[in-house]
Amino acid sequence: MTEPLLPENSAEPSVPDPTPGPGARPTGEAVKKVQSAQTNGAREGLPESPGWERATLEKLAFASLTEQRLARRWRNFFRLAWLAFFILMAWAVISHNGPPKDGTTPHTAVVEIKGEIASGAEASAELIVAALRGAFEDEGAQAVVLLINSPGGSPVQAGIINDEIKRLKIKHKKPVYAVVEESCASAAYYIAVAADKIFVDKASIVGSIGVLMDGFGFTGLMDKLGVERRLMTAGENKGFLDPFSPQTEKQRAFTQVMLDQIHKQFIDAVKAGRGKRLKETPETFSGLFWTGQQAIELGLADQLGNLDFVAREIVKAEEIIDYTRRDNVAERLVKRFGAAMGEGAAHAFKSIPALR
Repeated sequence: MTEPLLPENSAEPSVPDPTPGPGARPTGEAVKKVQSAQTNGAREGLPESPGWERATLEKLAFASLTEQRLARRWRNFFRLAWLAFFILMAWAVISHNGPPKDGTTPHTAVVEIKGEIASGAEASAELIVAALRGAFEDEGAQAVVLLINSPGGSPVQAGIINDEIKRLKIKHKKPVYAVVEESCASAAYYIAVAADKIFVDKASIVGSIGVLMDGFGFTGLMDKLGVERRLMTAGENKGFLDPFSPQTEKQRAFTQVMLDQIHKQFIDAVKAGRGKRLKETPETFSGLFWTGQQAIELGLADQLGNLDFVAREIVKAEEIIDYTRRDNVAERLVKRFGAAMGEGAAHAFKSIPALR
């Protein structure tokens, strides 16, 4: 038997391409074919393939998932970064203000007083008093040394520190020595006189036992410029320190009485601290300052010496442990962050509409 012959113009039966089921996900090659078909169909004016909507939706879904994954990763990264930041800040604060190592062994305790003596500064009464208490309470501290390098500052802060030094000396029965580096003037010397002895360098600046209050007055300049100061007060002397208003003789006399009283408090503290060692002259309490060598001659200081000399020869404990409290970088960052958070919370509360 012979097989039937097919017509020459007849084509072989085409096998239909398998189409994915309803739950199948098209491959990248299939998506490319669909896109190519859509493009060619659009060019030839033919209708688009019926699966283009599904392919487009799948592409959008995949892109959305990728974007969500990236956002979640960045969110987790920032959370971990903030956690690490706060852990680092807490560690820095605790390690910095923690008790000194080997504090029970015999040693010389040091508290630094450097820079301006003022509230909020490193040489504030708050930080220095806390350091002094830690030094005195340590059983291993044989003596406390005030390492001073300050031009002065607030008489209030200095008075608080002076009083606390005298109280702690009586309570713990430990000697206190002041060691001057470059400068120990004004309020810094107010603190130093509470020590049992004051050691200086021959070129140190010591003294300046006086009180000042400074400012500016612009009344003459305002008259020349034709500017009128409109200051309204309730009280005759409420604005007597205003630089744009003239100062009367009565106000000037009142200010001088106040300065003289503070000056007398300073003088009394110096006389009580130095005692018979002080060789008083008309210039002693005039606000002048002297070199370390001159200060020894005037009885304002006792002898030449630095920190190592005092620890080795006077205290007889060469090991030096620093008890100084410092407002370090970590604490400043934490305070600023807390202030910023508080300000943000205040603004948030203000934005809440009031109930009526």
